[in-house]
Amino acid sequence: MATSKLRSISSHLISLTFQKFYHTSTRARRSLYAKISPLGSPALRVRPELDSWIDKGKKVSVAELQRIVRDFRKRKRFSHALEVLEWMKERGIIEFSASEHAVKLDLIGKLNGYVDAENYFQGLPDQDKTDKTYGALLNCYVRQRETEKSLLLFHRMREMGFASSTLTYNDLMCLYTYTEHHDKVPEVLAEMKRNGVKPDNYSYRICINSFGVRSNIEGMEKILKEMMIQPHIAMDWNTYAVAAHIYMKADLTAKAIDALKKAEVRLDEEKDGESYNFLISLYAKLGNCDEVLRLWKLEKSACNRCINRDYINVLKALVRLGELEKARTMLKEWEVSRNSHDPRVPDVLIAAYWGNGLFEKAKEVIKELASKGKACSPKWTSLVEKRSMEKVDIEEVLDDESEACSLTEEKVF
Repeated sequence: MATSKLRSISSHLISLTFQKFYHTSTRARRSLYAKISPLGSPALRVRPELDSWIDKGKKVSVAELQRIVRDFRKRKRFSHALEVLEWMKERGIIEFSASEHAVKLDLIGKLNGYVDAENYFQGLPDQDKTDKTYGALLNCYVRQRETEKSLLLFHRMREMGFASSTLTYNDLMCLYTYTEHHDKVPEVLAEMKRNGVKPDNYSYRICINSFGVRSNIEGMEKILKEMMIQPHIAMDWNTYAVAAHIYMKADLTAKAIDALKKAEVRLDEEKDGESYNFLISLYAKLGNCDEVLRLWKLEKSACNRCINRDYINVLKALVRLGELEKARTMLKEWEVSRNSHDPRVPDVLIAAYWGNGLFEKAKEVIKELASKGKACSPKWTSLVEKRSMEKVDIEEVLDDESEACSLTEEKVF
């Protein structure tokens, strides 16, 4: 169970990001982004809105559109990101360099798989087959666990002198993580150092995780200490959070708490709730309600606002702790937060009540939502209508992917 949980930390790879910065006004940026951002469904196209923007004589900049592409990719709106990127080229707003081709290749791989990404790569002119586009193709292979293709391409890149970046070696370590060859990860880290390639935070984090999956605390601590003395490394909250999680799985509670405190110190610059959410989840697993509520208070103070994802996370934490009345209070806080209604938020508490046999309390929540014109998931209304006393698995409700964020990075080609 511990090993499978640790594996889940590594379940996500990383979106690619390209960055070019040009001048654009804040007002224009907000206005154009506000126009197309609400089109969240992949079935809705953004091209008509972009065409309308131009047809009305409004200005658009490369920097603004690239920022929108980055934001869409971060939010996993890959089809919209690709649509904007292709529209930019078709409109003559940008001439693709290897960087833009790498981003497009990555998006094609995410949407259609590595075969289409391969075809796109093969169709590129030779001058655009650079370390960036080779790296994007490697990332596609790694993401789909194509071990043979990944290794062949890596060796080809090495022969061409394209395998001298930290990013390339990180991809190789991710491949071994995904395919559960965790023993090979430290070997890649050692090869990096032999070849004069400096590991970054992500490199060390993958390696730390590889020792944790194998319950090798001594090996994990050795890598952590090595990382701490590197002059080019600034220790980050992610790494200490991964270490804390490993200590927890080994029942080393004191060391886990110490790592969590070190992680918290490094949250000062974080304005996104994801980092706080991860620590809140870990404290809930340690059974510490006071720390969960303290960090929630800090999260609300540090972040511009708490979104539905954040409320779902803290509700799950309170449910895990058995603090159902505190969770009920938290749900009321969410109801007045002005966030858009998301059935997944009340579902956490409803499932907890139902799973604990507190059917009347679950029905109360459903009834209160209905009286305000709000809905929960159809599953619960169906159970109520059938007067069912069917049990639900609370662990299924609590199981989430928050652990994965600690091994996430953005890739820049």
